[in-house]
Amino acid sequence: MKKNTYSYIGISFIVLIFGIWVVNELGVKFGKSDLVEIGPVPKFELTDQEGKKITNKDYLGKVYVVEFFFSTCPSICPIMNRNMLTLQDEYYGNPEFGVASITINPEYDTSKVLKEHADKLGVKHYNWHFLTGKRDYIFDLAKEFKLYAGQDPNAPGGFEHSGMFALVDKEGNIRCRKDSLGNPIMYYDGLSDDGVKAIKEDIKKLLEE
Repeated sequence: MKKNTYSYIGISFIVLIFGIWVVNELGVKFGKSDLVEIGPVPKFELTDQEGKKITNKDYLGKVYVVEFFFSTCPSICPIMNRNMLTLQDEYYGNPEFGVASITINPEYDTSKVLKEHADKLGVKHYNWHFLTGKRDYIFDLAKEFKLYAGQDPNAPGGFEHSGMFALVDKEGNIRCRKDSLGNPIMYYDGLSDDGVKAIKEDIKKLLEE
């Protein structure tokens, strides 16, 4: 009788430990990460390189990165493109990952031009959309993101813009990590190895939420 009692206690203990482990694992995988929620992504409706209308709603259920660029940019855009390709390679084939590359020179960057640009870069991920539209609309959108973009005849290529990447979660909220002082960084440096490493790590966190 005692032997059976001890066996029962032993099995119950094992089941309890296993249950605690399962709860912890599920909590880590499906719980919210430590990334700060900045606010909802600005609403947008633009046209991609395939001539298809794309809105912020098309990205719901996906973790995605937003950048402002233009195809003829001779300065920072090639660096941003290279670093975005690194993110594509990291999450290639994952249907829950995406990229929104929004041109600030839509008069030149038509869907056809953006398609050629994407092909030249080697873009393969089906959720990477190169987006164009009306210039004033896009400039206003950049302001809503708080990512600078503007026309400047003295700037290389005739435009100035931020080299930062915005990170958006599956629910359409802009998210970021904190700096060493505990302050939200807002956006990720799309020009530095450290910035790319940080956003790569945080994309993974959001994909696991």
